[in-house]
Amino acid sequence: MTARQRTGRMVGALYFGMGSFAALDIQFFPGRFIVAGDAAATAARIASSPLLYRLWTVTELVAGVFAIYLAVALYRFFKDVDRGQAQALAAFVLVQIPMWFTLAILHLAPLGLLNGSSTWSVFTTAQLEALAQGSLILFGRGVNAMSAYWGFWLLPFALLVYRSGFVPRLIGVFLFIAGVAYVLSAATYFVFPAWHQTVFWVAAPLYGLGEIAIVGWLLIKGAREDIVTA
Repeated sequence: MTARQRTGRMVGALYFGMGSFAALDIQFFPGRFIVAGDAAATAARIASSPLLYRLWTVTELVAGVFAIYLAVALYRFFKDVDRGQAQALAAFVLVQIPMWFTLAILHLAPLGLLNGSSTWSVFTTAQLEALAQGSLILFGRGVNAMSAYWGFWLLPFALLVYRSGFVPRLIGVFLFIAGVAYVLSAATYFVFPAWHQTVFWVAAPLYGLGEIAIVGWLLIKGAREDIVTA
């Protein structure tokens, strides 16, 4: 196995790890705790499963750790294709790390608000529950805003894949489509928020086509041994 193949498989593994924890964070855990429009029920769920709730917070921190190593691995993988684009790709991945940390802080807020501390004695129980629910609403909005960067980083990724010769060009096309779909979905959130959820899920197959293709290829193949010049 060549050094490039090993690096490619490392990229695939790190991408899979980051994506898995991100999926837990935004798909699995919210439904376990958030009851839309019912702050008291949300607070009760948090109180009944504090360890599971804390694990939800951990998913963001772990996703951020994966992102750091992924950025480094991506740069090593593509620096000989186009150093400038490889740097841009790494930067778009790294900029998401403080965003993951911010989401983790928003998750910690309900634990502090609902811990029964005398610090919050001037607030009623209903008010504290409403504040906790509001923190989780901000978490959801933060995820929607962050989704723009899920698209932005796929665009230089797509270009580098297309030009590399050691990953099939068709996967680069799929990645470009996925990146554009994410960016358009995020733009809808900022400009036409009422339509965002519809657009996001309608475009979901496009995200999956690009991301599943690249992760699958890198995990299995890593990189072509017979380099095809761009």
